[in-house]
Amino acid sequence: MQVILLERIEKLGQMGDEVTVKPGFARNYLLPQGKALRANKENRAHFDQQKAQLEADNLKRKSEAEQVAGKIDGLMVTLVRQASEMGNLYGSVTARDIAEQVVAAGFTVEKRQIIVDKPIKSLGIEDVRVQLHPEVSVVVKANVARSLEEAEMQAQTGQAIVGSPDEREDMMAEEEAPAEEVVAEEVVAEEFAAEDIAGEAAPAEGEEATA
Repeated sequence: MQVILLERIEKLGQMGDEVTVKPGFARNYLLPQGKALRANKENRAHFDQQKAQLEADNLKRKSEAEQVAGKIDGLMVTLVRQASEMGNLYGSVTARDIAEQVVAAGFTVEKRQIIVDKPIKSLGIEDVRVQLHPEVSVVVKANVARSLEEAEMQAQTGQAIVGSPDEREDMMAEEEAPAEEVVAEEVVAEEFAAEDIAGEAAPAEGEEATA
């Protein structure tokens, strides 16, 4: 079926292009969503009359999308799921799941705007594209973990927390241990520094303190 695009469609064409698409794609998506018109003489004339307004509307929507993009780009959302010891999910994370978490974070998006290139079926952090406008997209990170605690650790390390419960606890303990050691070292260093200062300030034996 020949259609006239009313906006840029990824991998299909730009506004005003006449392209050939499958009838089902046109009837179920392009035409009802107002993204295209059937290519005929009447609709070509209609598009030519409305082209300037369509371009102005597109620029306005693009500008609004760019403003949102600056706030949402790089957002990390957490999805808690059950998984095997190897990190394989009992099910998968869908575009709807991610959209719900983005909305919960305070941004208005729809499921159709979430582009999941491959099914998310394992623990870890995955980059997911959000199409805010035909010409504006951003990347959010889907942090899939068994718990909020493990999600926080994954965010810090960038690695999926896998293994048996005992192995996961050991992994998390190892990540937390260095920070504790650093704090202890800093405390000891401060104590030594305080002793040095006190030693320098005290008068030598047999000497009187001077003003």
